[in-house]
Amino acid sequence: MTAVRPAARPAIHQAASLLLTYPDADWPARLAAVAETMDGLPGAPPAALLRFCAYARDTPAMDLAARYVLTFDRSRRRTLHLTYYTDGDTRRRGASLARLKARYRAHGWQPDGGELPDFLPAVLEFAARCPRSGLALLGEHRPALDLLRQALEAYRSPYADVLRAVRDTLPPAVPADRATARALARTGPPGENVGLDVFPGFPGTPGSPGPAGSPGSAGGPDLGSPGSPAPGPPHAEGARR
Repeated sequence: MTAVRPAARPAIHQAASLLLTYPDADWPARLAAVAETMDGLPGAPPAALLRFCAYARDTPAMDLAARYVLTFDRSRRRTLHLTYYTDGDTRRRGASLARLKARYRAHGWQPDGGELPDFLPAVLEFAARCPRSGLALLGEHRPALDLLRQALEAYRSPYADVLRAVRDTLPPAVPADRATARALARTGPPGENVGLDVFPGFPGTPGSPGPAGSPGSAGGPDLGSPGSPAPGPPHAEGARR
């Protein structure tokens, strides 16, 4: 793995955040901004992001949007909601989300939009804005990030390049991280199928946009899926898309 200069990490994290958000009307501008910024940076992470940019430029917008939904909104194994990997559909996940929201607030940042605070693009944007705390937060979710990357690689998704870029900005995985990832890969996340009503007002219940907030995903995710944790009260706010 090529070492990443600390000064380059915020740009890489912001670029990954933009690329992992649903490709809506401002997608061409986002893609151009990422390609221009990464083109001037050395190392493996910018190269991986540029590979994804080349793929996205050659893919019709409607096809890319449909592939995004199939990749992230239709499978719990490839969700962009990080606490789902470790907490599943349990009350513990509600506490994890509350801590994340408090952590953002403590650093003077409030994500825009309607996603839960564990939505990976929101976590990456936080890491770009608050590099030290954000890098630590990404490290805490290293097992989830590794599981997501492995699932994308198994699915042969071009989005795996974006996760590889994020991985390569992190310190090397410690044995405990690898053990956690292996255990979660064997058993999957725990489940209680409870509502996360610690976050009232989140429009992610069945029939609303799916986990990544993408048009066309209404009703697609399974009941209790990561972005709409369970049938029942609507839930919380989160990342800008």
